[in-house]
Amino acid sequence: MGHLVTGQGSTYDVVVVGAGIVGAACAHFLTREGLRVAVLEKGIVGGGATAAGMGHLVAMDDSPAQLALTKLSLQLWRGLLEELPASAEYRETGTLWIATDEEEMAEVRRKYGLYSSMGLACEVLDGEALAKAESELRRPLAGALRVLGDGVVYPPVVAQFLLREVAERGALFTGRSVSSIEGNVITLGDGTRISTGYVVNAAGCSAVDLTSGFVMRKRKGHLIITDRYPGFLRHQVVELGYLKSAHSVTADSVAFNLQPRATGQILIGSSRQYEDEGAAVDDDIVRKMVERACAYMPGVARLSALRIWTGFRAATPDKLPLIGPSPGNPKVLLATGHEGLGITTSMATAQLITDMLLGRSSPIAREPYLPSRMNYEAAHA
Repeated sequence: MGHLVTGQGSTYDVVVVGAGIVGAACAHFLTREGLRVAVLEKGIVGGGATAAGMGHLVAMDDSPAQLALTKLSLQLWRGLLEELPASAEYRETGTLWIATDEEEMAEVRRKYGLYSSMGLACEVLDGEALAKAESELRRPLAGALRVLGDGVVYPPVVAQFLLREVAERGALFTGRSVSSIEGNVITLGDGTRISTGYVVNAAGCSAVDLTSGFVMRKRKGHLIITDRYPGFLRHQVVELGYLKSAHSVTADSVAFNLQPRATGQILIGSSRQYEDEGAAVDDDIVRKMVERACAYMPGVARLSALRIWTGFRAATPDKLPLIGPSPGNPKVLLATGHEGLGITTSMATAQLITDMLLGRSSPIAREPYLPSRMNYEAAHA
């Protein structure tokens, strides 16, 4: 597992703070480049938002920068899939973006044109084809966009897999809280100081407590997992209104978003809350989630729920992650603020971080994700 060395000497080229999916991916990519990497995690590997999330690998086009990042990440995910253990539960389910009327079908056609132009495999389904694709959906519905390359994965197992090589070649320390990062020196909760070449702050919602100069907020979400119902659902199904829900920065919101698990269970989402930072389940939000799910898929009403839980997404004002040198401290690179796309974009984030540290170009432009944009936006607000 490695050992901690204090004092002036640098034991590691990079220390990654956080062993969620983003931190694990960063450590994995850096280790494979031959760098000496250590990972610090205050809890367990793959805990936090990684354990609380849906595990949807999805192309998203809220902005050109978001589409570029998700597309790159999906390509990197595909390069990893053959290595993943069966317990990672990867399935290429595809995503159905559901349209209820002709106005939403116009959005389906827009997305189809954009995705097709980007080389993403997809097709437009009319109402009849949609009913054949998912028989439990209510009828009539106008149709859907089916994005064929999207998938589903169990994130905690993937994080553990990614860190296996890091633990063998570098170091993995769990149960180690970080109290501060100054320059390239990390101080742990017990007073231990670690000197390193660079720090990658991938601590999710806690990243802002360790590095200053940027704005990020917690966004609470609820999920429900059902008993096993094999064959009930084949695709990840999402209402087009989900995008409006995701864009809301003030009001609580819910949207229809169901995921089939390899176990035959159904994961029911989704909700977003900004002002509630307590971990307790909000019964009113859960009721609205179920009602929304039943409005699209009435058969959800007959499913039995096994567990309900909450988690927190790290959200930035412009809905893009923070990837790159932190304001005022180039020795600390941020890898946080992914909101609901941390699972999908973890691989592209790791690629960009690795490219930056090695001084090489990246497959996509890095500027939209650099934390320095926050200073620019504040100055021009």
